[in-house]
Amino acid sequence: MIEPSRPQLSLAEGLIEEEVGPLWEEWMRQVDSVLTDAELVQLVYLALARRWPQSRTRGRPSTPAEVVLRLLVLKHMRNWSYHVLEREVRANLVYRQFTRVGAQKVPDAKTLGRLAIALGPQVIEQIHRRVVAIACEKQIIRGRRLRVDTTVVETDIHYPTDSSLLGDGVRVLTRAMKRIAEIAGRAGTRLRDRSRAVGYQVRQIARSSRSRIPQRGQERLKVCYRKLLYHTARVVGQAKRFAAEVVTRRKRAGGLLQQIALEAQRAYLQRMIPLVRQVMHQARERIFKGNTHVPGKLVSLFEPHTEVIRKGKAAKPTEFGKMVKIQEAEAQIVTHYEVYGERPWDSDLLLPALEVHRQLLGRVPYLLTADAAFFSQRNELAARARGVKRVAIPNRSPKRSAQRKRLEKKRWFRNAQKWRTGCEGRISLLKRRHGLNRCRYKGLPGIRRWVGLGVIADNLINIGHALAPSAER
Repeated sequence: MIEPSRPQLSLAEGLIEEEVGPLWEEWMRQVDSVLTDAELVQLVYLALARRWPQSRTRGRPSTPAEVVLRLLVLKHMRNWSYHVLEREVRANLVYRQFTRVGAQKVPDAKTLGRLAIALGPQVIEQIHRRVVAIACEKQIIRGRRLRVDTTVVETDIHYPTDSSLLGDGVRVLTRAMKRIAEIAGRAGTRLRDRSRAVGYQVRQIARSSRSRIPQRGQERLKVCYRKLLYHTARVVGQAKRFAAEVVTRRKRAGGLLQQIALEAQRAYLQRMIPLVRQVMHQARERIFKGNTHVPGKLVSLFEPHTEVIRKGKAAKPTEFGKMVKIQEAEAQIVTHYEVYGERPWDSDLLLPALEVHRQLLGRVPYLLTADAAFFSQRNELAARARGVKRVAIPNRSPKRSAQRKRLEKKRWFRNAQKWRTGCEGRISLLKRRHGLNRCRYKGLPGIRRWVGLGVIADNLINIGHALAPSAER
């Protein structure tokens, strides 16, 4: 049974609250006040209530919606794992008060993970919008300025090479077939384990790629890849036969629960086989035909949505993840974020960001600024037509006019660009303090939840710092 919040504190909890009260940081008190907002708690409550048809009225008492919200916020404020979150809240009286756990049992890490998944990226986005609305109500942001930038949030994968991906494919297909064989016994096709031969070829490819004689290394590389692709093709063919025999009931289990497990492994095989075949195709194209631009290129079997993104960084020229847009108003508050399924051009994001700003804050900004990747003549004219008085986006074209050069040297333009660089600092802080450098959740919905919770946590900290001085006075 789901409840919006906990009932009244006990006498013991009240005494503990009085003792640890002076240990609270001032900004944390302000965040605690913001999180008492009834609309925020209601959003989480409705999402948790949709888990099961009778969640509101039946079953044993579950973790209240208010506690779930505060635990997730604290997790992403500190960039902890669920296990660390459970341990820290259990051991710290201030965290117990902040999360409203009190003297009750702290939910374990697995429970917290399931509750977070139940919220979903749409609910996280609604929570973020409400936090921005609270910042507007408290007059922390007014919407007079807007800055936009993009970054990459990497998925939790190893560095991809064709040989390592083929090795991953053989490993997971063989593992699933072994589980099917354990359940179904010796019926049907017998499993031939090629993992050792595949592992040997993967190691040989790694050695060949480090050869001091490039021509000889390339010849050995092609020989090893032919053998690796041969073994992988045999494993894929065997996996297809295993899946077909489960469908035709040639391989079947003795009991209902075992049959369910058998069907789950069959579904896993059918999901992984096309991915492994795609990796085989792109390996053939690259090694034997020299084609590195294969449609539908995969860099991970487990996070197939991952994209290869190059943003021209010297320290990290190639990143593997998803493009994320971050837009800010005053007081370092992120008013909107978006994770893109496919990487767009930065210049195509400026006008949609301006429209989102108008919808959220009820006004067009006086100043709009971004880096040179967002510049286009069409964007600048459209922004001015929508009421933006000052558009400070540099044009790096060598053919720009003398009038444009004079505009970019004006004091207001240079000051706007100085303020714009704060967006780089905000992105850096989101990555360092809230873990947006690498997403630990799975799938594209997981990336959207990870980014959303990180942005919410950062916004709450900034709101707390903005309100703390007025509270001290």
